[in-house]
Amino acid sequence: MKVSEILRVKGDRLVSVGPETPVADAVRTMAEQNLGSLVVLRDGRMAGLVTFHELLKCFAADPGGAHREPVAAVMQATPVTASPDMEVNDLRRTMLETGARYLPVVDAGELAGVVSFRDVAKAVLEEQDFENRMLKGYIKNWPAE
Repeated sequence: MKVSEILRVKGDRLVSVGPETPVADAVRTMAEQNLGSLVVLRDGRMAGLVTFHELLKCFAADPGGAHREPVAAVMQATPVTASPDMEVNDLRRTMLETGARYLPVVDAGELAGVVSFRDVAKAVLEEQDFENRMLKGYIKNWPAE
């Protein structure tokens, strides 16, 4: 299975903010949309990625004033990325080795979407369920001699 298949199943919903968006607004958007990450776009291109991890670190460092910081001050400016033709096992390995829970998917320099660790787990589980059903059907219909 490839990353492009996960994106196809997941859909093309992509929520983003600008680099000057206050952290408080980013937190509000993530809470309202039930998201763990937001792509930061500048002039229509990915400038970075902000996840709940960066936001927690920001609030821990400045509990009283963090909400006024711009997202650009806390985002990952160069997040680890994936490509659509990457195999899911390679994606899982990359996520585990880097500790990234969210990876932007970039195709020929253009943002194609974001995959989360949850998206990967769901896709792998569905693939395994399908394979199990196929194997059980094959075994059930095995000719008796």
